[in-house]
Amino acid sequence: MDCVVTGGAGFIGSNLVDALIARGDRVTVIDDLSSGKLENLERALAAGAHLHRADVRDAGAVTAIFEAARPQAVFHLAAQIDVRRSVEDPAHDAAVNVLGAINVLAAAQGCGVRRVVNSSTGGGLYGDAELLPTPEAHPIRSLAPYGQSKLAAEGYFELYTRLHGLSTVSLRYGNVYGPRQDVHGEAGVVAIFCGCLISGATPQVYGDGRQTRDWVDVADVVAANLLAAGSAVSGPLNIAGGEETSVLELIDALGEAGAEHGLTLAAPRFLPARAGEVNRSRLDVARAASALGWRPTVGLREGLERILAGLL
Repeated sequence: MDCVVTGGAGFIGSNLVDALIARGDRVTVIDDLSSGKLENLERALAAGAHLHRADVRDAGAVTAIFEAARPQAVFHLAAQIDVRRSVEDPAHDAAVNVLGAINVLAAAQGCGVRRVVNSSTGGGLYGDAELLPTPEAHPIRSLAPYGQSKLAAEGYFELYTRLHGLSTVSLRYGNVYGPRQDVHGEAGVVAIFCGCLISGATPQVYGDGRQTRDWVDVADVVAANLLAAGSAVSGPLNIAGGEETSVLELIDALGEAGAEHGLTLAAPRFLPARAGEVNRSRLDVARAASALGWRPTVGLREGLERILAGLL
């Protein structure tokens, strides 16, 4: 199958590209390399993937790439993901996350794409939810422009389904972690703490560390994308580990994993909490289980072991 992956040089995108190549798909990657890394695609490019260095905000470039690739499936992962930057510059955040999504949708609709899978956010949309685990129908209460822009993008995906009959689905991720993770966005805390473990640096915790996240391994996120591409389900789907884990519990788990390799994680330094960040997050993944047959398979401790094995 011919596929386009926007943001394919990034952390999640490059892992997805590898999976698509491994199953025999022909893959075209769109990435401006502003945060994605060329080295993430070394194996995929050697195996025949094609990289176009382009910005999804450039409608003409996106359309030309789609017309040349003629994909059956599109995976849209290109985004501005830094919560703090979205607070500082909401116009830039919206330009990438909303206008970029519209350009991808327009190109897909114009080229007769069969299926478009959108990468969205869970905790960034629900904010400090009243109900945990939080289902997709919960009221949206974004605490930062990032979540608001991702919600707007979801709206455009559903609009293109209603208006043009384009088959779309939006996957609302928990806090994704795993190999190739960068330090941008709140999910990057796992990568940051792993770096501290190896270098001996002091991890920094914003707030009291009791804030919780719903971490999900990138391998499970990739599996969800593949299942979603092969399905007809529409609307939003939560993709997460389905468990609530505090930052302090994450530090303990990483410390235990590191100890098995003779590494000691320094005691954290506590700093003031940052604006726009969620206090508690745990997503209800029942709809993904029923609609896709998807469930998380990699526990946090196992996932941390995989990261350390690749770093040591």
